[in-house]
Amino acid sequence: MTQTYTYTIELEPADPCGYAVSVPALPGVLTFGDTVEQAMAMAREAIALHIEGLRAHGEAIPTEAAPRGKRRVRVPIEVAA
Repeated sequence: MTQTYTYTIELEPADPCGYAVSVPALPGVLTFGDTVEQAMAMAREAIALHIEGLRAHGEAIPTEAAPRGKRRVRVPIEVAA
């Protein structure tokens, strides 16, 4: 079974180039990409790994309401039945 989580990401230009990415609903999830597309792909991977870690430790998976005007990333995660 696959469960999909959706989180807002914040993309910020980074010096000298590229983009830094954070996920407000998942404190500590930070990553970087040379392009917007790469930064978003890295965000998907970081979110998936973070969720897997939370599951492994029996912790709750945070959710968030859909804010307007923000980029959102859908992350398919395999969930044991």
